Amino acid sequence: MAKPLQAIDFKQTAWKSCNYCSNCFFKTPREFIRHLRDKHCIVEGGSFVCQYGYNNVCSSLPIDGVSDKDYEAHVEKYHVSQSMKEIEEKWNIFSAPQNLPAVLYDPSRGRQSNIFTKKWGDSFTDRQIVTISPHLPTIDWSHFEIYCRKIGKRYRRHARLNNLQTQQNNNHHHNSDQTPVSLSPSSSISSLQIAENSNFKNIDERLLNEATIRDIPQIFLKKDLDFSKSETFALVFEGLDIIKSDSEHQELQEKLSHYLDIVEIQIAKQVSQKSGSFFHAMTSQDAIMEEMSRATENVRKLREKLRNIDNILVRQSFNIINYERVKTNKQMVLEKLKLMASVHQTQPMIQVLLGTQDYVAALDLISTTQEILAQELSTIHCFRHLPHELKELEKFIDKMLMTEFEKYTTSDLNRPLLETDNRVLDEDKLISIISGLLRKKNFTFIELYKDEAITTIKALVKQLVIEVIVLSDAEICLTGAGEEAQSLSLQEWIKLLDTATISLLKILKRIRLIYDVMLHVTDSSAGKNSQDSEDTIAYLNDSEIFLTSTDYLVIENKLKNMLQSVGNYCHERCANLVSIQSLEQYSGTLEEMEKLSQIVEEFCIGCEEVIGIKSIPLMTTLKTLGVKFSQKFHAERKSKLNLLLDNERWKTAEVPGEIQKMINHITKGDFMWTKLEDTAINNESSIVTPMLMVDNEPYALVGSVLILIQIVSEYCRCSSQLPFIAPQMSRNVVDLLRTFNSKACQLVLGAGAVHVAGLKMITISNLALVSRALQLVLWLMPNVKNHFQKLDQNGNTGNIPLGWSTVEKDFISHIKEVENKMLVIVNQLVNSQLNIWEARPPIPSQSFRNISRHFVKLHEAIAQVLPQDQIYNVFRIVHKNFKDKLREQLLKNNIINNGTPQYCTVISELTFYLETLRTLKAMPIEELSDETMDDIWIKFQS
Repeated sequence: MAKPLQAIDFKQTAWKSCNYCSNCFFKTPREFIRHLRDKHCIVEGGSFVCQYGYNNVCSSLPIDGVSDKDYEAHVEKYHVSQSMKEIEEKWNIFSAPQNLPAVLYDPSRGRQSNIFTKKWGDSFTDRQIVTISPHLPTIDWSHFEIYCRKIGKRYRRHARLNNLQTQQNNNHHHNSDQTPVSLSPSSSISSLQIAENSNFKNIDERLLNEATIRDIPQIFLKKDLDFSKSETFALVFEGLDIIKSDSEHQELQEKLSHYLDIVEIQIAKQVSQKSGSFFHAMTSQDAIMEEMSRATENVRKLREKLRNIDNILVRQSFNIINYERVKTNKQMVLEKLKLMASVHQTQPMIQVLLGTQDYVAALDLISTTQEILAQELSTIHCFRHLPHELKELEKFIDKMLMTEFEKYTTSDLNRPLLETDNRVLDEDKLISIISGLLRKKNFTFIELYKDEAITTIKALVKQLVIEVIVLSDAEICLTGAGEEAQSLSLQEWIKLLDTATISLLKILKRIRLIYDVMLHVTDSSAGKNSQDSEDTIAYLNDSEIFLTSTDYLVIENKLKNMLQSVGNYCHERCANLVSIQSLEQYSGTLEEMEKLSQIVEEFCIGCEEVIGIKSIPLMTTLKTLGVKFSQKFHAERKSKLNLLLDNERWKTAEVPGEIQKMINHITKGDFMWTKLEDTAINNESSIVTPMLMVDNEPYALVGSVLILIQIVSEYCRCSSQLPFIAPQMSRNVVDLLRTFNSKACQLVLGAGAVHVAGLKMITISNLALVSRALQLVLWLMPNVKNHFQKLDQNGNTGNIPLGWSTVEKDFISHIKEVENKMLVIVNQLVNSQLNIWEARPPIPSQSFRNISRHFVKLHEAIAQVLPQDQIYNVFRIVHKNFKDKLREQLLKNNIINNGTPQYCTVISELTFYLETLRTLKAMPIEELSDETMDDIWIKFQS
């Protein structure tokens, strides 16, 4: 809202504040001018339009605008120097002389019939005479009586002094008539003043000699004496509030009059002391007047001479300069006319440039013409509409560029895909269009190209799906976006994906070529030609650099995002083709999954080469499919293993030749061996052996563990062929081994095989075979683990799970439990015989014969299964348990080594026992000497 006009002194404060902006104050006119240029001025086609006025309209400047220089002069003339009386106040309710609501609702007046026919103004309401207020007192002459008495004394004294001064003036004139002196007017006045001062000396010699300026209070001598201040008034009229009688008032008045007389006397004294100087000034006045007359004559003569010099010498030279200025002005006019002629030819030239598709030159011509119109031809009236026409023409070119770019993009992306398609279609035209769009700072063409590319990719994928459906025998209908035909077989899906990836890579390479052209043109427009092709540089060398660093970064980011978005979209469409439902409906083989993985990897590598980054949607979908495949793969083999274990009789099985070959390859770290490859070389794989040789160590095994080795090898081969599911396969192998260990423990240690497989009982031979099978799996674990770790080190998979150490500990614990179970069985048999043994003939006793028979059976059960070291360990533990139990029986029967018949009987029994162990070779020979049995007598010797 404009400020009220009556509240502003425009002549004094026109530039100190803005009338249309709140809280805008300025210290200098230059700050005010800068504010008007920034806030109340617009530039249209190079012309400056002032908007400092009501409703943003300046009443003193043309609407079409002026040049920069004329705008500066306009502001200084109309908004800084003038009083700005033309500014009208915006009317509001406070501008009215009457309050309309109060008039309409005045309860003291009746209903007025003509109130709506009157004109609003001062005469809208009837004027009434305001009566005298009864609250004001009546003032008469008595109220001024005291004041008149006080002032009368001063007036009478003033009249007396005035009469005295009149007499002195008359005496002075009388003396001047007797002694005439020729003086100038000024000297006469001075003489009169001196005479008056001389008379003042004779007024009161007594006061002159006695009174001094020190008698006057200092308050009267201050420069800032102001009686309007209450404290000053109180100091001057001290005690005025307590004076009550006229005599006291008179005394105060005389006191102040005395101070005034002292001042007047001191002034007269000062004047009398300077009287000599005054008379000296009057005597020198005539001499000064004569010198002034001579100086005036000299000045007149000098001016005459200067006039002659000006007419003869100066004016001719000035004419020459004037003629030169006229010539210069005419040349400027001629140049201006030539410039006008060039501007007049702008529109035809623009049409010619557009006809040759030179959009950048046309835009540069428009920009140059607009600058000329704004700076050089801003005051030419005939060109006042040309800036608007050029602006409209510029908009038309912008639309035409977008239309041409859209047509080019459509034709380029939809042309046939060829193997040798490695060049840009009509590159010069594309460069011209992109240069024009960049010149216009129109960066939306990048999003337009991205949308068109995505549309093309969508149509391409849909067309490929239709082609596959036409060749398929099944009745299939399209769903969704056109690529989710769920009834296709897995083979058809793989074929479709292979065709789609090849076609999408071609279209991506074509998009990359367009991207390179866009980037090259952008580099050239920003002055960065180091990476441009020779053709592009040759085309753009003559172009001016019109992109700023900020614009360049924006375009570069947009181009990168466009390329990455298109690449990601291709991956997403291919990911939709690799349908999870298709794998659930059809059981895909390892070869099919390997083919699918190969297609995806080749496409991902090709996309990475084109767009520069890795895209994850398709690879994520492939990993999801791999997880599904690995789950199905694992479920089938886990079910097979459970079935084999349930039917296992836990007897020694023959080892086929291919199993032995497989173990030989696994020993070398090779899990890729297959039976078909080995059969093609020789027929050794058909040989059957009773034991499996692992690192020159024989293994007597059951059939289920041989199948387990084949299954684990299949897991490893599958992980090598499909490295992206290696982590899942590793977890599956751990789960499979844990299942085998748990199932074997339930069937053998838990005697589950008696009910499931129909075994009569769990024998030591069964336990030995379980232990040996667990030992083989324990040997296999590091090789399998290293296989998966190598895949991880090659960077093909994620982290291999850490469950190997846990399952390894489970197998070791299970082996220990099986060994303990065998020892428990043997120890129970030995203890039962020793409990009924007595040291008496016959020798050997039946108990020792039974113990030897149990040891022979134990050796027969484990000798062909367990390795020699483990056999030694088993018999060492059994032998130790035998000695401990025998020591208890000797203690119980009170038999000591004292050479008694009972002692001899025990020695004979032990000789038979040791001979049985030596015959079985159950322990090293040095551990079976007679002296090794002496420790059974230790307690009795003590």
